Amino acid sequence: MKFTITALVLFCVCSLSAFAQTNNYSVKGVAVDSVANVKLVNTSISVLNAKDSTLRKFTRAAANGSFSLTNLNKGKFILLVTYPGYADYVEHFTLDSAKTTFNVGTIAMNLKSRLLKEVLIKGTVAAIKIKGDTTEFNAKAYTIQPNSKVEDLLKQLPGIQVDKDGKITAQGQTVQKVLVDGEEFFGDDPTLVTKNIRGDMVDKVQLYDKKSDQATFTGIDDGQKTKTINIKLKEDKKNGYFGKLDAGIGTDGYYQAQGLYNKFKGKKKFSVYGVGANTGKIGLSWQDNNKLGTSDGMQFTDDGGMYFSSSGRDELDSFDGRYNNQGIPKAYTGGVHYDDKWKNDKYALNTNYKAGSLEVDGTRNNKSQQNLPENPADPTANRVIKTVADNTFNNSIFRQKLDATYSVKLDTTSNLKISMDATLKNSDTHTRDTSSSRRENESLLNTNQKRIDNSVDQQLYNATVFYNKKFKKPGRTISLNVSAGRTENKADGFLRSEIDYFDLNSAPTTKEIIDQRKTDNTKTSRLNTNLTYTEPITKALAIVFNYGFGLNNSNADRKSFDKSAGGEYDQLNTLLSNHYIFNQTSNQGGINFNYKKGKSNLRFGTRVTNVDYKQENEVNNMSISRNFTNWSPQANYSYKISTYSNLNLGYYGNQTQPTIDQLQPILVNTDPLNITVGNPNLKPSFTNSFYGYYNMYKVLSDQSIWLNGNYSFTTNPIVNNVVTDKTLGKSTSQSINLPGEKPYNFSLNLDMSRKLGFAGINVNARLNTDGNTYFSLQDNAVNKTRSNTYGGELGLSKNKEKKYSIYLSGGPNYTLAQSSLNKDINNNGRGFNARYWVQVYLPWKIEVSSDGQYQYTAATQSFANDFRQTIINARLSKAFLKSEGLKLTLSGNDLLNQNAGFTRSASSTFITENRYTTIRRYYMVSLSWDFSGMGGGTPAKK
Repeated sequence: MKFTITALVLFCVCSLSAFAQTNNYSVKGVAVDSVANVKLVNTSISVLNAKDSTLRKFTRAAANGSFSLTNLNKGKFILLVTYPGYADYVEHFTLDSAKTTFNVGTIAMNLKSRLLKEVLIKGTVAAIKIKGDTTEFNAKAYTIQPNSKVEDLLKQLPGIQVDKDGKITAQGQTVQKVLVDGEEFFGDDPTLVTKNIRGDMVDKVQLYDKKSDQATFTGIDDGQKTKTINIKLKEDKKNGYFGKLDAGIGTDGYYQAQGLYNKFKGKKKFSVYGVGANTGKIGLSWQDNNKLGTSDGMQFTDDGGMYFSSSGRDELDSFDGRYNNQGIPKAYTGGVHYDDKWKNDKYALNTNYKAGSLEVDGTRNNKSQQNLPENPADPTANRVIKTVADNTFNNSIFRQKLDATYSVKLDTTSNLKISMDATLKNSDTHTRDTSSSRRENESLLNTNQKRIDNSVDQQLYNATVFYNKKFKKPGRTISLNVSAGRTENKADGFLRSEIDYFDLNSAPTTKEIIDQRKTDNTKTSRLNTNLTYTEPITKALAIVFNYGFGLNNSNADRKSFDKSAGGEYDQLNTLLSNHYIFNQTSNQGGINFNYKKGKSNLRFGTRVTNVDYKQENEVNNMSISRNFTNWSPQANYSYKISTYSNLNLGYYGNQTQPTIDQLQPILVNTDPLNITVGNPNLKPSFTNSFYGYYNMYKVLSDQSIWLNGNYSFTTNPIVNNVVTDKTLGKSTSQSINLPGEKPYNFSLNLDMSRKLGFAGINVNARLNTDGNTYFSLQDNAVNKTRSNTYGGELGLSKNKEKKYSIYLSGGPNYTLAQSSLNKDINNNGRGFNARYWVQVYLPWKIEVSSDGQYQYTAATQSFANDFRQTIINARLSKAFLKSEGLKLTLSGNDLLNQNAGFTRSASSTFITENRYTTIRRYYMVSLSWDFSGMGGGTPAKK
């Protein structure tokens, strides 16, 4: 009896112990509204057996939306979350010894009424979701190879193209921003996302037109949009680290190396990278020109602000940091990125530091022909100047940039956002030119030997403060935007030139020697404010009022010094020197109406700006005061045709002011045979622009169509007048207004894609046309030039995971070009372009891949010979490790050695053919390591 009782006790203890061991599994999460982020209290939470859908556990969410279900055993289950008026949330999950807790994280519940605005296209996996103006691609529906990058994923998405330099085009427009989970990643360089974030980390790719901070806050469209891609990461890829190390050495002295390390912890991201190469393939993004260049002229921004800047180029035409495949580049860049949100996203910080150097060495050979108009008074006068020029260059730049954005939600109705950035640039330019020009009868006209050495230091500072507040009445808001900036440019250089002129018999006549030191100190400062108030009149109609005040001061002190007998550059050349001050004060007011009802949204209004100019010439103490009233009308209409198609039409007009480089009354003799002179009497031009787009996705046929176009014309345009001395071959150009003419341009693009289900092939077709009519003056005679281009392309692609990936595309183009002067000369001609890439996966983790492009340009009336070029690159790689993260690669660049370094262009007045040093055939062996340590779970709350 005692034994029986003891056995019973032991049995009960063991049973309880076993029960405890098999019932310590749980599930937890938080239910919130997907848009308002409101916690959904009392949400119904059910756990069902996956096998027969019987109820296993049930509870309701707490006041903060959180829930937890414990005492589950291991197995396969279904989580069902429901709330009145919201769509049900359903997710399958498994509990086992490796995963005892299923943390679903934050569940974004969608209102049923909101879901009616969406369409979901389903295959085996939901591929595309169209939600309002956002197209969302599900990464699971596309082929993602091990250790591939976001760029490889984007190439598979319909309506999106990625060129060889990483430039992204979507729906016919250039993508300016690529975000990661809605946040900027290293600021203004999209390629740091697309070329480094791993494809297998991506959950969704969202494509949309990013609205301004003002429009996002008020919900009223202000027309200011940026084509944007947002990369949404998988939840289990937001905790841990990943990165890449890559190094390669090639023939002919080529090399490349890069390193990238990223650490993500919930909403906190830290990244550091460094690259160095002379192959032109890494370290040089497609947006280098945007990062290192500056804008010309004064423009009125959509938020009511105004900016004005010089071209950022000094008299000696310093190196601006652009690499356009001419020369051999040596690039070294690096940077650090950090961003974080805390206290329920009340505070957010995003900051970046980047530094980089670029040195470019090379040679150029340029052949040009300048066609001059006939002279009725002298029919025998020379009409052609033929020039051959050889150039060697060594240019370098070092750039640092630090930027930071801090935002805080002050309370439930107001926000504050502060942005600052500072850039330091140092550049050096060294060029050597030798040229000779001949007349139509081949007699020698002039020869020139020129040397330029220039050093430039530049500093740029910008700061912006944006405050907004919502009132109790829905739709009533007020916001204030204050921005300030300062640019300082200091240049010091030398121009040495020796020109010999010849008579009709090629006998020397005169010699012109220039030996000068040039200094250029330019400062620009600006302050812009914009106050915006929105008032809802009815549920459908709202009015937007704004007022802006702006100050802009530019100071350009440019001096040229001739060399004295003592060898010093101390003789001021007053003809080539000038100190010019250009100050502006502006007051701007505007009113816009926004009407939104049903599927339609209409926005229209205007801004009126009064601008006071004061131009001071410090050399002769002359001053000019002018006043302009600028109108900036705008209108936009959008219509939601269906849940998967949209139509958008719009118009805007804007005034463009001349730049300080065009205004400053100074001769610029950087090229002594082509002199420019400023025109202080220039007036602003006005441009009218019309645009529209239509997009559609057919669910059943998996077919997409994007159609977009624009047309604009300009009144009182600013054009160049070039006057040429035919006896010397010397030209002088000046910007002038041409009030009687209206140059225009247009473009129309159609992009269509469809998947052929029976073959698994994706078909993409593109049709495009663009044209323009522009004006110039040659020897004071108006020259009207018309140009139209027509093109088409057909692309085919097919992917099979772990087997192959193939893409082929090609199409013709045709150009028509004609001008009013020299009507017997045109540049009409046809061409053809094609490109491909192919990847084949072989056993033993071996991969063979190749990409290439073909270009053909037929002979024209301007060019007697056609141009053909085929570039083929190939790679053979072997992967190691279970993750295939370690890879040894043998690659060949330009296997046919046909990268000729060749461009040419023609108009009625100028024909040019340019050959230059460029990167040609080489072979490289490289070793790369993609590493990752990503974990699951939900980040800890702060």
